[in-house]
Amino acid sequence: MSTLGPVTDTTVPGSLRSGTPTRRTTALHGWGRTAPTLAQLVTPRDAEDVATAVRTAGERGVIARGLGRSYGDPAQNAGGVVLDMPGLDRIHSIDPDTGVADVDAGVSLDQLMRAALPHGLWVPVLPGTRQVTIGGAIGADVHGKNHHTKGSFGNHVEWLQIVLADGSVHELTPDSELFWATVGGMGLTGVIVRARIRLHRTESAYFVVDTDRTDDLDGLLELLTDGSDDTYGYSAAWFDTTTTGARLGRSVLTRGSLATVDQLPAKLRSDPLKFDAPQLLSFPDAFPNGLINKLSVRAFSELWFRKAPRRQRGSVQNITAFYQVLDVFGGWNRIYGSKGFLQYQFVVPRGEETALRRIVERISQSPFDSALNVFKRFGAGNDAPLSFPTEGWTITVDFPITDGLSRFCTELDELVLAAGGRLYLAKESRTSPEAFAAGYPRFDEWKAVRDAADPSGVFASDMSRRLKLTL
Repeated sequence: MSTLGPVTDTTVPGSLRSGTPTRRTTALHGWGRTAPTLAQLVTPRDAEDVATAVRTAGERGVIARGLGRSYGDPAQNAGGVVLDMPGLDRIHSIDPDTGVADVDAGVSLDQLMRAALPHGLWVPVLPGTRQVTIGGAIGADVHGKNHHTKGSFGNHVEWLQIVLADGSVHELTPDSELFWATVGGMGLTGVIVRARIRLHRTESAYFVVDTDRTDDLDGLLELLTDGSDDTYGYSAAWFDTTTTGARLGRSVLTRGSLATVDQLPAKLRSDPLKFDAPQLLSFPDAFPNGLINKLSVRAFSELWFRKAPRRQRGSVQNITAFYQVLDVFGGWNRIYGSKGFLQYQFVVPRGEETALRRIVERISQSPFDSALNVFKRFGAGNDAPLSFPTEGWTITVDFPITDGLSRFCTELDELVLAAGGRLYLAKESRTSPEAFAAGYPRFDEWKAVRDAADPSGVFASDMSRRLKLTL
């Protein structure tokens, strides 16, 4: 296969190994650290290894797994085979002229970012962490703070190579139904092994950031609907779930755009594309359950709100300060203790602000505590039937696992669905098949394409069985 311009080969040392990949029984869980299951883990090194694993998967089937950053169980397969895709870790090429990167599916967004920046190129869509593989970014159709300007990850995929249920390798482009069923399809149409991604140009690796602190949810919505939000490339808010009444949903809104060289302070202009994103520490697996509680969440929320400036303009920040704060800490999910946590993310359409307020009130009045809360505005969705983003408002909250939490989330499901909203499969870990399907009106369309591509149900996961996504 031809490459795209000059080759930038960044194969990780040791990834080219001889011999057939072995299977080893491994307990796997999602980033929320709940509901682990045992599977046969295989680390393929190329498309042929993937094809062999698919053809010999057995009756429990096979699913691909990236870096394990989905919060629930879409990359688990109890009793079956799980493919450890970071073994496919080669960047075949980055063309500085066209801005197209040709990469293996196991390449991480962090790896791609570091390789692309010297060419003045930027990964077009970044979720809250760079520790996501290209295959995972496509399979979950991830979004970031710039959905209102750039859409989700699938919008920027020119081509992908996929191993189907019979072990054959196919190339898909956006004029294919199977392409769009794969985008957002959570690995259930086949195993993505390679893709070409359109990057976009940047003069620097820094952002120019404006901050606004609002006293309530209404103040936040006003800023996001007065037309100013469209002038920023990136926009997201932290909001407080511990306050009620007149202070309901008080927020810190940060909005920014990639900085030009002229906007940088003098000390950064000599190396504007330097990727300044170190990991400062990694948390040990030693935190007790219950550390995240009402007292600690209230204290954190008060501090986070008060430390933010009421109104600040033109602050130059690196990617971790503005965008991916938690990437500074390895293993941050361990602070929730051995019981783990549940991340709940939903979207409701524009025009459903009354319902949105009701949901925020319900969360704030509940006994369940969340400190890491995100509020974003989505732009229009894409052609993928199971893509999560649709024009409207999305909220993400993190709840430590405690008694009664699942019942409470079922109440939230009902409010979300009544408002015409839906849940995000990359975060979901406990809803019902009926609630899922109600939020995705094109589910039957997706399932018809998927079942035609995999009539025997070779691709399966704990999530697909739980939500009845597959045969």
